[in-house]
Amino acid sequence: MKTRFDSYCGLYCGACPILVANVKGEVEAKAKEWEMVAADIVCHGCKSRVTANICADCVMKLCARDRGFDFCVECEDYPCGSIQTFQRDRFPHHTLIAVNLETIRDRGVAAWLDEQKERWSCSACGTLFTWYEEECQSCGGKLYDACAEEDDWAEDGDREAEGAPESAYWKIRKRLRRFR
Repeated sequence: MKTRFDSYCGLYCGACPILVANVKGEVEAKAKEWEMVAADIVCHGCKSRVTANICADCVMKLCARDRGFDFCVECEDYPCGSIQTFQRDRFPHHTLIAVNLETIRDRGVAAWLDEQKERWSCSACGTLFTWYEEECQSCGGKLYDACAEEDDWAEDGDREAEGAPESAYWKIRKRLRRFR
């Protein structure tokens, strides 16, 4: 089964620790580490037929599917209350979903996926990392994780974030201050 890294809401599943554990064949080890049942974290991405239990009943996924949309940004109700609540919850990796959705709408999903793969790769060695990793598992380099990204976004969305990868992503981010 093919793994999907895009989602309806704009999250990049390629940086999800659950999906990464699946891609690396580490589901059993991660389930044990997280004190979970391995079957509950088997996942091939939000848009696949095999999703982790935590994502199975996602309101945004179910809504987009019911309405026939590939992405929430296609909906006439965007940004709806579900998107806004999700974006402003306690999880830093949710903060920039509007930026991601705008990028997908404006530049296409293939360009966004390429950009996200680069964004979630260590700038020193290219190893992929997950939302909350602070240090590269391969080279030990410092990573720009979701917490640092959210802090920079909250502090000043009108300037390039220090240590952030330079790309169109950051330019689009500036335009979307209206969502915060």
